[in-house]
Amino acid sequence: MNKQVEVVSNKNLQERKDKAFARGQGNAYPVYIKRAKNSEVWDVEGNRLIDFGTGIAVCNTGHSHPKIIEAVKAQIENFSHTCFTVTPYEVAVELAEKLTKVAPGETEKKAIFVTTGAEAVENCVKIARAHTGRRGIIAFNGGFHGRTNMTMALTGKTMPYKKGFGPFPAEIYHLPYPTKFNGTSVKDTLTALKNLFKVDILPEDVAAIIIEPIQGEGGFYQTPVELLQELRRICDEHGIVLVIDEIQTGFARTGKMFNIEYAGIEPDLMTMAKGIAGGYPLSGVVGKAEIMDSAIPGGLGGTYGGSPVGCAAGLAVLEIIEEEDLVNRANQIGDIFNRRLNELKEQFPNLICDVRNKGAMIALELMKDGDFEKPNAELTKAIVSKATEYGLILLSCGFNSNVIRFLPALTISDEIVNEGLDKFQELFANVART
Repeated sequence: MNKQVEVVSNKNLQERKDKAFARGQGNAYPVYIKRAKNSEVWDVEGNRLIDFGTGIAVCNTGHSHPKIIEAVKAQIENFSHTCFTVTPYEVAVELAEKLTKVAPGETEKKAIFVTTGAEAVENCVKIARAHTGRRGIIAFNGGFHGRTNMTMALTGKTMPYKKGFGPFPAEIYHLPYPTKFNGTSVKDTLTALKNLFKVDILPEDVAAIIIEPIQGEGGFYQTPVELLQELRRICDEHGIVLVIDEIQTGFARTGKMFNIEYAGIEPDLMTMAKGIAGGYPLSGVVGKAEIMDSAIPGGLGGTYGGSPVGCAAGLAVLEIIEEEDLVNRANQIGDIFNRRLNELKEQFPNLICDVRNKGAMIALELMKDGDFEKPNAELTKAIVSKATEYGLILLSCGFNSNVIRFLPALTISDEIVNEGLDKFQELFANVART
């Protein structure tokens, strides 16, 4: 008797996944990818999709870039792992040397490598506390810093990240984040900080303030330059470590190598992840050498921290960004999106309240009845859920879940950008009119 061969399909893979994976590790689309190239992916059924998410800003250099493939293959032929904290290797040292040079600011810097963005944030907290001998950490409403216990506490959004997972670490404080849509100004934020110092924790007990220069999960809101500059002044005045979370904004995504360059200030510590290694698990902290050296030997690291394969990919990413001028390319891509999405806004003025971008970090915020105080989470969800039917991969975000975010590969061609936006305009119109 011939054994019946099961046909691989998105449907049966989703059924298998639902049986094998915990419910908490859900997936946005029941679409299973078989191969990917630059800004396009193909699922197991052969369907082509234009990827406007790039694994949540991970593949800034596109899927399967030949230079990254070559670097990874060469490293694997030598070795894949020895543990950097046991017997280190040159590829990690070289990447650390290069990242400390490209990081903004003139102060001498050092680096560490770990595996995930959340690990990078956790290590910033450890380093800041070791350096200052203090306990308090200040973060912002709407900020996202990870899913570990400490980073959940720092994250300024409850659903779905905190539901059922408490208690969280103590001595974490949140400030209102200023946007034109929540009615909070920079002055309001700074007043809240002054009140925090009076009511809950003295500035001399604060180890660090952590902030994203553009909120990622929070809705792609750009942190006002004047707030970043004032936080730098306050941290200098009180000996507080200023941590800039560049996990989603880094590596040419916003038209600078790192977004904090727009503010003209130097972080004390900076997190790096996502776009750092073209899809290979790697993250890091780069910061002022004096602060970075505060932890004792053995206090930082991890078994897989600084994977030689990830570091080899990271070196290739830096070469690609320079050789293909991806910093400028991000601005070109952003200009196309900005123009096309504003054309869509003119067609649907009662549904689209804002188009914003910094480089190729682009957002479309939706409302109801022309009122920005009525966030349209339902329309956002409906559009994103139907994206694959139109050959697209889209992501949503936002404190009120009403923002569609676009994170295309910085290597995407104008032709595919416009093809994808044609599909998106058709998708938006069809869903909006139902």
